[in-house]
Amino acid sequence: MQGTVDGFSYGVVTPVAAFLMACLGGALGLRCTTRSLRHRDSFKAGWLALGATSIGTGIWTMHFIGMMGFSVRQAPIHYDLPITFASLGVAVLMVGIGIFIVGYRGATALTLVTGGTITGLGVATMHYLGMAGMRLQGRVEYDTLTVATSVVIAVVAATTALWAAVSVHGFLASLGASLVMGVAVSGMHYTAMSAVSVHLHGAEPVKGAGDTATSLLPMLIGPAVFLILAAVVVMFDPLLVMGDPDWRGPATARPPHRPGVPAPRHVPSYGEPANWTARPAGRGARRSVPRGGHRSQDW
Repeated sequence: MQGTVDGFSYGVVTPVAAFLMACLGGALGLRCTTRSLRHRDSFKAGWLALGATSIGTGIWTMHFIGMMGFSVRQAPIHYDLPITFASLGVAVLMVGIGIFIVGYRGATALTLVTGGTITGLGVATMHYLGMAGMRLQGRVEYDTLTVATSVVIAVVAATTALWAAVSVHGFLASLGASLVMGVAVSGMHYTAMSAVSVHLHGAEPVKGAGDTATSLLPMLIGPAVFLILAAVVVMFDPLLVMGDPDWRGPATARPPHRPGVPAPRHVPSYGEPANWTARPAGRGARRSVPRGGHRSQDW
């Protein structure tokens, strides 16, 4: 017996909510990745990890909200919790690998393609592993061509997101990039869901109640709380939200000095290492060295 699949049981509520969660995770992840690349400090790995976890959690939450609207009219659906949360771990892990490749190897074409491919495959793996966690009295089948299309969309979306993280400047531009990422990730999800067909066991509908949106909501508490905390971190870091002001220029820029005139005392700005010490400029001046470090030879 062929089951009747409905991916929009609650109308536009679940697609819109899923899209917003994908945008939120994407926005937080992009800003954290940008922070780690443009303001190098001892917290680089932490920013990259926060960005990867934000993107992975946002994508998983989007997927799970979308699945709340998925139903088979002739059979109740239940979800295997260990497999469902394992898909969250896969998403965070593989997104993290892609982001760390770009963060530590540089934003070259090769690293963007490599990182984007790994991240996109992680998103696709998360989706289909989450689908494997469904339990119903039937067999779930997939259209091969549509599945391949969804994987391509995931890889392209992930590569574009990594490119945006290293190329897009300013808060509004990053917001636009996160909206594009939300559209791409949601498009991948619903493209993958269009590949699904269900063949039920037996000729009669299966009676009983499956997991409902109310029973599934507690599973979203942990990821939702994490995204809120990540948003708080973003809001309290001015550089991460707004980026460098255009008038200030690079943090490593130094004002020119005239020979024989003592250099002004350098006051570190926000986001710049505080251990930089200026030496008097002019003939016979020494290079600037960190406090406690070894002096370099005279110029």
